Amino acid sequence: MLLLTVVYNSSVECIINEIKDIKKCFEHKRMILGIAESIIEDTHFIKFFCSDDNLSDSSIKAFNLNIANMLYKIVIMEFCKKEMNNFLTETYFFLRYDEIKQIKPKIQVALLGEGEISGPNMVYCINRKNNIIDKITKCIEENNEINISGFLTFRTKELKMDLECIVDKVVEEYMVEKEYNEFIKLLKYFVEIQESKVGEVNILIEKNGDYYLRDEEGNDLAGDMLMELPKVKFDSKENTEEIIISTMITSAPKKVIIHCAENCKNKELLQTISKVFVDRVYYCDECTECEKIKNGINIW
Repeated sequence: MLLLTVVYNSSVECIINEIKDIKKCFEHKRMILGIAESIIEDTHFIKFFCSDDNLSDSSIKAFNLNIANMLYKIVIMEFCKKEMNNFLTETYFFLRYDEIKQIKPKIQVALLGEGEISGPNMVYCINRKNNIIDKITKCIEENNEINISGFLTFRTKELKMDLECIVDKVVEEYMVEKEYNEFIKLLKYFVEIQESKVGEVNILIEKNGDYYLRDEEGNDLAGDMLMELPKVKFDSKENTEEIIISTMITSAPKKVIIHCAENCKNKELLQTISKVFVDRVYYCDECTECEKIKNGINIW
């Protein structure tokens, strides 16, 4: 049975490797996928066949999905080559050339969905990609022949908005990261130029994620700061973390020891401290205070 005819010209040579991969994928499932190619001038006609014995609804769906993924990659290649640069320069005109150069590889990874899921933005990008592939799959189901040149000309427009949404998310993540790095740079500079008021700060993290901040003599540093701000309520975890950062920045300790770091619920806090204080930071997991935390003994 003829499943589909794909028509392309020599400018889309990458399709050959994709077709080989599709054939291998079906061979792993012990299904024989017949492929016949004919060429008329510069136009290639690829016909996909499958015996009726191997044909089922699930195998047809699998075939359509494979072809949809192949077309998606071609759409991405065309978008990156012809559309992405204009979209970036027109929409994000405030970005410098070197910044756009840094963002482009991140966009390609996000568009192809080949990177590891690193956060809600990447999950959003993968969902958008799946949405595009669903649209392409529907197009394949409605036609027994797909002309790639025609598909790129007439169908890409309706996919463009989804692609641009992915680009927006990548740029948004880049801008957040840039602002964060600039903020860290400022804090680091502030710590470096001022004289240390405390020799050592110990950050003790309980099993439930609660923090205690003490100097080398066991004095409660966070508590001292709260006493200086009697009219302000600090009752949430976020407030506590803000106090920790503020206390450490103003005291500029020569040494920072983080006890039982594995109990920390917000790893970004530890990352921020490590980036700001760099070689002043040490991690401890075996002192007397750490043993108390591990054994559930009240450290206060």
